[in-house]
Amino acid sequence: MPNKVAGAITRSPIRWHIIIAAACMLAAYYLPDPHLLPLRAWLTLGLPLMSTLGLALALRRWPQQPWLAASIAVLWLTVFGLTLFAASADYRHRQAVLQAADSDPASMARLGAHLVIGYDNPEEIRELAQRGLIGGVFVTRRNADGKSFRQLHDELALLQDLRRQAGLPPLMIATDQEGGPVSRLSPPLPQQPALASVLASGSSSQEIAEAAAHYGAAQGRALAALGINTNFSPVVDLKPSRASGMLDLHTRIAERAISSDPEQVALVARAYSQELLAHGVMPTLKHFPGLGSVAADTHHFSAHLGGSVQDLSARDWRPFQLVLGQTPAMLMVGHVAVDALGSANPASVSPKVLTGLLRQKWRFNGILISDDMTMAPIYNRGLCRSAIESLNGGMDLLLISYDWEKYYLVMDCLRRAEQSGDLRSLEHSQRRLQALTMYLTRWAD
Repeated sequence: MPNKVAGAITRSPIRWHIIIAAACMLAAYYLPDPHLLPLRAWLTLGLPLMSTLGLALALRRWPQQPWLAASIAVLWLTVFGLTLFAASADYRHRQAVLQAADSDPASMARLGAHLVIGYDNPEEIRELAQRGLIGGVFVTRRNADGKSFRQLHDELALLQDLRRQAGLPPLMIATDQEGGPVSRLSPPLPQQPALASVLASGSSSQEIAEAAAHYGAAQGRALAALGINTNFSPVVDLKPSRASGMLDLHTRIAERAISSDPEQVALVARAYSQELLAHGVMPTLKHFPGLGSVAADTHHFSAHLGGSVQDLSARDWRPFQLVLGQTPAMLMVGHVAVDALGSANPASVSPKVLTGLLRQKWRFNGILISDDMTMAPIYNRGLCRSAIESLNGGMDLLLISYDWEKYYLVMDCLRRAEQSGDLRSLEHSQRRLQALTMYLTRWAD
């Protein structure tokens, strides 16, 4: 691929040469963006190569068209510089985190306990786990592809063994195993239909609850046997009446939600969650403040939740309140702004949502975990700033799953924020995490 593009550059007329250079400059500028993750490795290598070839062509044209050649050279030098800057920034954040872990391991472990990250390199994640620099890992399709149940089990068991040997508490090992279209570990785990399928089991509340419990028991056994101790499920967003739109590429709540009836959602989610807990798997209600009436896909776009507090409490928020009041489930907070609370910021970074509503009004003292912090509404407003504001606002755990290497940027930001005093005391959050650790330790033993 790089050779074909390079050949096109050297053969192209000057106007196309400028267009290609400008396009490459745009790609270099956005290189750190999570949307470019699938292309990042190629671009990191290919853009400097194309820059070198472009500069060579500009020098060839210099005697005939010096000003035009100089303009082209500036474009390609900018491409090269932006690419180098992005790569060096990643390296600097990584080195800063690892060096700080050597010089002040206790402080870095304290901060790392608030981060749950994805991974694609088992060796790198082992080092972070063994040194206490993370609180958990997120296991998904990229970790399971091509592996048998036993291979994936052994990979996860090794992480927990390393923690024990280092005298550290167990890792949270989490996944997205909702059933239906979001079944990240099937295979190797058995595929189950969506949780909403239990509604077809009968007309009475007792029959539905029994079917949900049976579903949760089967899923809980399978997850626990693999080594998963946390599941980012159930989805308790209300089922929207509309179908998913063309731009809704990943959220697709209409296909994942249980029902449009808040009481029915709570009935199913409660029975399901209780069975996960009975098998040593922590359930996670998502995606507060609710995506049922949100049209935008928050993986890629900012979104607002309308409606009054009274209306939201009666519908969208009711399943969350009912299940949280009857189980010790965690709560995942999404990136939707709640207009009724007067906050233009995503809920995941909003003190009005995290502290004012959930901690103070609802008196929820369980674990709050963010949705993936590399989604567009958070990344576009500044990942470093957002991570600090989220923890300051009352969040306990930050999830960095898709573009997981942004972990180093976030960890370095938190380290510097703590040193400067911009990161407030996390004492209350740390007490909540200790309670979670006790739960995970009890089941690990």
